[in-house]
Amino acid sequence: MLHRFTDHPSSVNETYFQHMAMAFGFGGRMLLGGLACLVHGLFPWLCMTRGSDTIRSLHHRMVSHRGVRPASPASSGAVAAGD
Repeated sequence: MLHRFTDHPSSVNETYFQHMAMAFGFGGRMLLGGLACLVHGLFPWLCMTRGSDTIRSLHHRMVSHRGVRPASPASSGAVAAGD
């Protein structure tokens, strides 16, 4: 049962707590970007690029900046939020 807490984080070269911190950071930034999109929907002159800026920044952090990850059997499926 404990391997469920460590298998995926180790597949992306992180400890459980490092992975938790990264996921919380991504989630917080996604929430802020989503809120900015809602504000933009109500007031089109506000937060005009915050949503797309957030997506670009998170993509860079997750994919481009992280580097090549070792292949694992679990990584062949869909990517979960915060991964």
